Formats: sequence, structure tokens, C-alpha cells
Amino acid sequence: MASVGGVAQIGPHAMTKTVMIVEDNELNMKLFNDLLEAYGYKTVKTRDGKGVLELAREHKPALIIMDIQLPDISGLDITRQLKADADLKSIPVVAVTAFAMRGDEQRIRAEGCEAYLSKPISIQTFLETVRKFAA
Repeated sequence: MASVGGVAQIGPHAMTKTVMIVEDNELNMKLFNDLLEAYGYKTVKTRDGKGVLELAREHKPALIIMDIQLPDISGLDITRQLKADADLKSIPVVAVTAFAMRGDEQRIRAEGCEAYLSKPISIQTFLETVRKFAA
């Protein structure tokens, strides 16, 4: 894996991958979207957690970046619904959250998330995690 400016290069295979971003904070949404698009990913974005299952069925993302603290429904509730759905359960979910308390990562993983990133995110760790799970 090459590195540009200290950030891992993901490579051209990303061009065919779609990543769904579920994030209610406008600045975080823009950051995630800009990073993903800069590295060749297509994005599907929603600030409304209630529409995630329908969007996932429509766009069949390779990965879902899930904010845990959404205003209308918990990201963990959405993750449980995704993992209970036969057509959607194989989509990896990466939790992105401001939770940084001891035990939160284990709790979030136990709810079905494949990975956990705490805010503020490390750009390199974010991109490496996306590459790992969107492969």
C-alpha cells in the first residue's frame, strides 16, 4: 500500500465500491464524503437513520459508516436491524462515534458493528478501515 502525504493510498479497485455514510453532523458528513470520493469510492449519504435499510437495499453498499448518536434513532438500533435482515446482514458496519468510554468499543462490536472509530477520527485509520471492510 502506497502512501501520499502520510495517508494510505487505497487504489483503483475502490472505483466500483459504494460506501453509505449515516451521519447527522454536516461537517463530519462532508469530511467522510470528501475522503471517500478522493480515494475513488462512490457514496450514498443520509442524515436520517430511519431510511438506512431502504437505501441499503437500493444501493447495496460494500460498507456502511454509521454514526452511533443520531437524533431520530440510535445507530446501534439501525445496526441490529441491518444484521437481522437476511439481504443486508453481510454488509459490514463501521461505527463512528464520540463514545470513548471504557467498554464502549466492546459494547458496540457486540451489537454487530465490525469496527469502531472514535471521533475525532484519524484520517489514516479511517481510510485503512474502509479499505479493509469495503474489499
